[in-house]
Amino acid sequence: MSTSFFDAVIIGAGAAGLFCAARAGQRGLRVLLVDHAEKVAEKIRISGGGRCNFTNRELDVRAPQRHFVGQNPQFCRSALSRFTPQDFIALVQRHGIGFHEKHKGQLFADDSAENIIAMLLAECADGGVRHWQPCGVKSIAFSAASPQQESAGSYQIDTDRGLVQARSLVVATGGLSIPKIGASDLGYRLARQFALPLVERRPGLVPLTFDGEDWAPYAGLAGLALPVEMATGAKKERMAFHEDLLFTHRGLSGPAVLQISSYWQAGAPLAINLAPGMDLPEALAQAKARSKKRIANELGTLVPGRLADAWASTDADWQRPINEASDKALARLAEQLARWRLTPTGTEGYKKAEVTLGGVDTRALSQQSMEAKTQPGLYFIGEVVDISGWLGGYNFQWAWSSAAACAQALPMH
Repeated sequence: MSTSFFDAVIIGAGAAGLFCAARAGQRGLRVLLVDHAEKVAEKIRISGGGRCNFTNRELDVRAPQRHFVGQNPQFCRSALSRFTPQDFIALVQRHGIGFHEKHKGQLFADDSAENIIAMLLAECADGGVRHWQPCGVKSIAFSAASPQQESAGSYQIDTDRGLVQARSLVVATGGLSIPKIGASDLGYRLARQFALPLVERRPGLVPLTFDGEDWAPYAGLAGLALPVEMATGAKKERMAFHEDLLFTHRGLSGPAVLQISSYWQAGAPLAINLAPGMDLPEALAQAKARSKKRIANELGTLVPGRLADAWASTDADWQRPINEASDKALARLAEQLARWRLTPTGTEGYKKAEVTLGGVDTRALSQQSMEAKTQPGLYFIGEVVDISGWLGGYNFQWAWSSAAACAQALPMH
C-alpha cells in the first residue's frame, strides 16, 4: 500500500481544525485535513441558533481569566493576543459576511452559520488543503528521527483511505459534548498514547437538573424565563452572572445557568436573586399599605405571574391578602426571592453541554505553538485542550486563536 506524504495532518474538521488547515496551507505547507463525521463543522452549523456566535468584542486578551476556565486560563493569553477578535472580524468582513452584535459583545452572522463554514472552506481551498471526510483514523505511530536526519521524526497515520506520513500532527478533535453530531474521545486517547497528562473532563455550559420534594413547586414553570443574578462558590471562589434564567421540565437552563455551570461543583448550592435591582422589601411594604389583593397577585407585578403563584404556594403565610400578612412574613418572602438557595442534583450531561471542561493539561503544551513539550511535532488546539470559554463567542475565539498560533509554528518542509 502506498503512503501519502504531507507536512502536516490535522485531525478534526471543526472550527479549530479548519482554521489551522487554512492558515498552514496558505503558508505553503502541504496539509491534509481528516474527519470521521459525514458533515464538516457541525458545531459551527448549530451554534447561535444557526447563526454562529463567532467571537466576542468584549474579550480582554490581557486578562483571559475573566472569560476562560481551566487549571491555568492564563495559558491562552499568548494565542489570544496574537490573533484577536478584531483579526477574525476582519476576515469575516473580507468575505463580505454581514454580522451583528446581539448582547454583551456577542457577534453573529446576519444570515446563517453556513456563511462562516463556507468562508473557512474557501480559506482552506486558497491554501490547497486536501480534505478527507468522512475518513476514520485507525492508528497513529511515531518514528523518531535518526541522528543523521535533520527532522524531528514523523507520524504514520493509518486511515480509512490509506496510510499517511507527516512531520507534524495536529489534534483538533474537540470534546465530548453533543455526541449526536460526532463528538469523539480520540483526542484524549492520543494524548494518553503519547503520555500527555489530562485534566478530568466534565460537561460545561450545560443545563442543571433538580429532583425531589424541594423542586416540586417549580416543576410546572417550564418555559418561564426572567433576568436574575446567579452565583456559586464562596469568598475568592465566588462567581456570579447577571443573565436570563429559563425553567425547564427537569431543572434550570438559560444563559445564567449555562455560564454558572462551568464554575459549579457537584453538591454546592446556587444563590439566585430572582428580582435583581429591585427593592423587594420596600415594594411589598408599599403594596401592603394600599392593596387588599392576594400576595401572589401583588408579587406578580414584580416577578412573572407564574413564578409568583408557585412561590406563594410554598408557605401558608403567603396565601392571603397582602394587607393581612405580617411584616415578618413579607420580609421573609422578600429575603427568599432575593436569596433563593438550591442545590442541583446534576446536569443534563454531554448531550446538552456546549463545551467539555478539562482536557489536555496546558502544562504539557507550549503556549506559543500549542506543541507538546515532550513529543516533537504533536500539537493540540481548540476544545480538546483544558481551556473553556464563557458563553458568547469566547470558545470560537479560542479555536481561531489556538489554530492560528499552531499554524504559524508548524515547520515548513
